[in-house]
Amino acid sequence: MLHRLVYLFFVPAFFLLSACQGYDVKVNDKVVYAPKPLFHDYTVSDAGLNSCLEQAINDGVITSAQQLTTLDCSFAGISTLDGLAVFSGLIELRLSANQVRNLVELTQITSLEALYLDDNQVVDPVPLGQLPALRHLDLSGNAKLQCPRPGSLAQVTTIILPEHCL
Repeated sequence: MLHRLVYLFFVPAFFLLSACQGYDVKVNDKVVYAPKPLFHDYTVSDAGLNSCLEQAINDGVITSAQQLTTLDCSFAGISTLDGLAVFSGLIELRLSANQVRNLVELTQITSLEALYLDDNQVVDPVPLGQLPALRHLDLSGNAKLQCPRPGSLAQVTTIILPEHCL
């Protein structure tokens, strides 16, 4: 009898609540479920990066900085990454075809495993040596890149460099 009651009441209620994750659910005017608010506790100075982050947070229903694990801000007109380090859970970051030059902000995102910086304005790749989890790195198309010294990015297993570094 108890199993039947659970099946008839709690299972449909669970599915109802999961389908309404963006809405408050009320019973007799009492809120029984309210979704967590989206994460907005960050400040970035670059308008393109801010717009990209807002979209990713809305699309992924991100409620904490650590929940954002992948971010694709390619072709977004980004020139500075200031403020991005608050997203310390990032594993994959795509910044292809922007105007990024300074990579110091990325040194605080130690969870990064894949980083795409192709077709930017990167000059100094040295900060990337401080990313212990980094395994895939694309720096192609950075015409003024100071080619990394052998061993400076030893943790990286796949690296794509501009032609002048080959």
